[in-house]
Amino acid sequence: MFNDGIPQPELLENKANKQHNGRQILSAKELNILSDRSNSKGLVHLAGHLAIAGCSGYLWATNFGNWALAIPALIVYGFSLASMFAPMHEGVHRTPFANNHLNDAVAWCAGVLSFYNSTFYRHYHKWHHLYTRVPDKDPELTDMKPSNLGKYLLIISGLPWWLGKIRGHFRAALGQLNDCPFIPDKAQKEVIHSTRWQLAVYAAAIAISITVNQPWFLLYWLLPLVVGQPILRFILLAEHTGCTLDANLLTNTRTTLTLWPVRFLMWNMPFHAEHHLYPSIPFHALPKAHQQLREHFVYVCWSYLKVNWDIVTKSGQSAF
Repeated sequence: MFNDGIPQPELLENKANKQHNGRQILSAKELNILSDRSNSKGLVHLAGHLAIAGCSGYLWATNFGNWALAIPALIVYGFSLASMFAPMHEGVHRTPFANNHLNDAVAWCAGVLSFYNSTFYRHYHKWHHLYTRVPDKDPELTDMKPSNLGKYLLIISGLPWWLGKIRGHFRAALGQLNDCPFIPDKAQKEVIHSTRWQLAVYAAAIAISITVNQPWFLLYWLLPLVVGQPILRFILLAEHTGCTLDANLLTNTRTTLTLWPVRFLMWNMPFHAEHHLYPSIPFHALPKAHQQLREHFVYVCWSYLKVNWDIVTKSGQSAF
């Protein structure tokens, strides 16, 4: 049974009554088993993700003119780059690998590929988990809302994301972090240095492209990421949009059931309600956690198409 529509008032009331002990659904022993981290599982998954990116990127690079093959390859390659957001996100939580140095290194490199800075995101995301869907506290609530079709399409295009990331990266590199209350003073220097190193990587890639007179930076990073971002926006929009604006982790986050390739490239992030309820559970254990927790969540939907259709048709509601 899927609770993807507007829940009945009594269902929301029942879930609200469980809010105080939501994180007590699993026993300490069950949570300890599910939270077991694994270098091998993380590295195998990362290798698979990189293999998809490498193969699709090769097909894109070697089939210009054969658009029947090149365009699908570009779409897969673009999404495999954009979805590097997922290992960046997991690494920020330090759950995909047992070794925290490996978690941090993979998070930073995946952030470079997906145009996120993992050091900045670690602090931003910590507040998102502390204050999920709490007005004036959750930093994600400052993002544009899909309150009408035009805004929905603008969000899906990725344009606001690009503008926000470009502005945010340069402001961080210049040390302009006064509007980022989630970054403590003692962490600002680390965020600034990390962002500067990331921008230096992009500058070096651009310089190499210019030096060899080849549009490598444009063709193999910028264009594919532009193509892949709308797919990622389509997925991420489903995580909380339309859920309750309160601190109840059983009602403020949505799990979306989807195809295995999407789950793979997103590192099981579609099991998002499970992740928010128990952030210590690594990506590889989230499907098992879903089996144990799904009946407790209000929002479990059977597809991203359904969620996005609901977002469009119900746009303008204050819950968004």
